[in-house]
Amino acid sequence: MDPAERALLESTVGDAIAAADATAIDAALTDLGWLEMLDAEPRAAIEIVFHALGATNGTASALDDVMVSALGIAPRADLAVLLPAFGTWDPPGHLDGDHAHADGIATARASVAREFVVVCTSGTDLYVVTVPQSSVDVVPVHGIDPDARFARVHVDTGAGVGVRLDPDAWEASLALGRRAVAQQISGATRSMLALARTHALERVQFGRAIVRFQAVRHRLAETLVAIEALDATLAAAADERTPLTAALAKATAGRTAQTVAAHCQQVLAGIGFTTDHPFHRFLKRTMLLEGLLGSSDDIAVAIGRQLLDARRVPTLIEL
Repeated sequence: MDPAERALLESTVGDAIAAADATAIDAALTDLGWLEMLDAEPRAAIEIVFHALGATNGTASALDDVMVSALGIAPRADLAVLLPAFGTWDPPGHLDGDHAHADGIATARASVAREFVVVCTSGTDLYVVTVPQSSVDVVPVHGIDPDARFARVHVDTGAGVGVRLDPDAWEASLALGRRAVAQQISGATRSMLALARTHALERVQFGRAIVRFQAVRHRLAETLVAIEALDATLAAAADERTPLTAALAKATAGRTAQTVAAHCQQVLAGIGFTTDHPFHRFLKRTMLLEGLLGSSDDIAVAIGRQLLDARRVPTLIEL
């Protein structure tokens, strides 16, 4: 995909998501040929779609398609994937003979899916089972960001014979999911910065716009540096596609969101702590996404333990 084609696709996707009703973004993506894009140009599709979702604070279930495709299963609009419980990233299920037990969370697709894909452990082996929606318990989550429409899912059912997975399949699915979520956080942080910048240009104190105050300029500059660093990390993770680079990208995204939120709220001042300004919607969404597929702190601790066990530092990217 050349730069002109990508720019056109970014504009088309962004406009379609921004114009869609809050509950119709999945339909808008279907009309744009999201699954075909994911199959033909997975890197560009994930970067463009998830960045646009973050930038518009849109709610969609595209993450299901990303993670299912990485498992080697053809994604479809009525097929949901069971994600690990909030803050964790191990396979959410356990297979005991022909019985599947699992607890996790699901995207907005949980309410319309006909089937759920559940990755299960059985001893040291991995299996994937597909269970009908009628055999799972789905409870909507009304936490800090109910507009995200996540749900808690409990599975305790006969699963028949699970399909054995390659030992690296879950890591591949997790890595692609983390890159997608990190892209969404990146898009949200760009919008947070835009909101703070606009406020700084319009807000007048002591007879001049606050953007002329050095302290405000420093905060906006530090925010931009953090976002640019995140985007560089995401590009590196896409160039060198490994579970480790994806984990680092996800951890960086979470910490960047915290940095951006702190600086932008200071620039916005009192209104940034209210629901009268749209900033709170992006803040809540990034707080939710930060814990999805592992929080930045937990990922950093896990990577540190791996490095201590291995007693060597791997080469992440070729410079």
